[in-house]
Amino acid sequence: MLIIAFMNHRPSIHKLPISGTPATPLQITAAWPRDCPLISLHSGRAHQRWARWSLLAQPTAIYRFDGKSHLTGQGHFIDKIQFTHDPLQDLDAITSATAMASSEINAHLPFASGWIGYISYDLGRWIEPAATGSLLPSDDRNWPLIELAYCPEPLVYDNVEQQWYAVSDCDFASLFIEANRNDVNFAVSPLQSDIDPDHYLTMISEAIKYIQAGDIFQANITQRLSANFSGSTRALYQEAMKISKAWYGAYMEFPNGRCITSLSPELFLDADFNNKKVTTRPIKGTRPISVDKSELLESQKDTAELHMIVDLMRNDLGRVCEYGSVKVPQARKIETHPTVHQGVAQITGTLRDDVTIADLLAATFPGGSVTGAPKIRAMQIIDELEPTRRGPYCGAIGLFGDNGRINLNIAIRTIALNGKRDAGNWEQLIGTMDYSVGGGIVADSKPWEEYKESLDKAAVLQMVLEQTVFDRATQEIY
Repeated sequence: MLIIAFMNHRPSIHKLPISGTPATPLQITAAWPRDCPLISLHSGRAHQRWARWSLLAQPTAIYRFDGKSHLTGQGHFIDKIQFTHDPLQDLDAITSATAMASSEINAHLPFASGWIGYISYDLGRWIEPAATGSLLPSDDRNWPLIELAYCPEPLVYDNVEQQWYAVSDCDFASLFIEANRNDVNFAVSPLQSDIDPDHYLTMISEAIKYIQAGDIFQANITQRLSANFSGSTRALYQEAMKISKAWYGAYMEFPNGRCITSLSPELFLDADFNNKKVTTRPIKGTRPISVDKSELLESQKDTAELHMIVDLMRNDLGRVCEYGSVKVPQARKIETHPTVHQGVAQITGTLRDDVTIADLLAATFPGGSVTGAPKIRAMQIIDELEPTRRGPYCGAIGLFGDNGRINLNIAIRTIALNGKRDAGNWEQLIGTMDYSVGGGIVADSKPWEEYKESLDKAAVLQMVLEQTVFDRATQEIY
């Protein structure tokens, strides 16, 4: 069993002396003890700026907001926190309770301790009640609005330097010895949408009518694909990450049978409350990898779609940044990922000195790329058209570091699992798997093309499931 003690002292950070080629974060995931919950953020392809770090940790406390606040676990900070049952104010409280001066944390690492978890898209209605539509979607999965794990002593991996760091004096040798363990599997039934294709096409047509009427400029309309799942959620995550190589990947095991695998390529917020810098990188416009990326580059429709969201995010950041500091250093760039090409922009700003985490999220959440513009009216229309609540999908996943650093993805390409686990076995789950897909609808959108684009975004999961079937048929290893 992996034992990690709660840290009441400044973190002890040291390189792990590993000879030869170091084990990868996915191999350490495979070796992680089954009787210990796992929280992990993983950059699947090394990039000096955007995808350098991965980390794995065993949580010592869990904060959850599902209409009221819950905090369970161990740590000297727990008794200090006075909950207001306002999730954003509570977020300020729990992050302040564990914060350390930046001088106490190794500046080389982006994270040495702090909170890691997800914020559901549906928190947006709490932040701005006016965004609630006249028809509230069904809450058939009951995901909390916020769920965060306190992770005081992570293993941190530098993907560029291929170097492991331990933020503790624990003996992790057994993890590296067992890194090649591959004795688990999973089974998934065929994916089915919660709506039929004709209904989805009608939803897109209705969104276009709202645009033509002048209600909005753009709306992000999605559908949920679901399947039955049984087996190892860690094995599913490993196979999915091998194919997607996502920059902002995540894997999270929470109590009550909840598990998340995120394969997101999109950065929502990268903020440092020490130097006050904040960056967001919205994505709009997608083509399958089989298509030449010039098709996306030259698309006026996709260009306009991204520019609308850039304007929205500039406005959102302007609410919490110093006057004149919000810039667009990159208006549009085509980035190629293993399964798709996507259009991305970059917006930066300098936070005002009085801005807190709660203020930043209140100004920007949910991300404009998954709502549309104007944001509040687009969210109302989403509620009217989509039959089920999004839960973690289209929310945000990432970390709130004790060093004042925040890094959150947009939770697209995200698998949300609900079910039951056997006692003492965190990786085995029997239940339901959801994977939602969608896209931005604008005035000149064509419903059938938008429907096809949404399915293109499911390609990575289809490849995982097809590969699993292939392995069963040819290698008989399961």
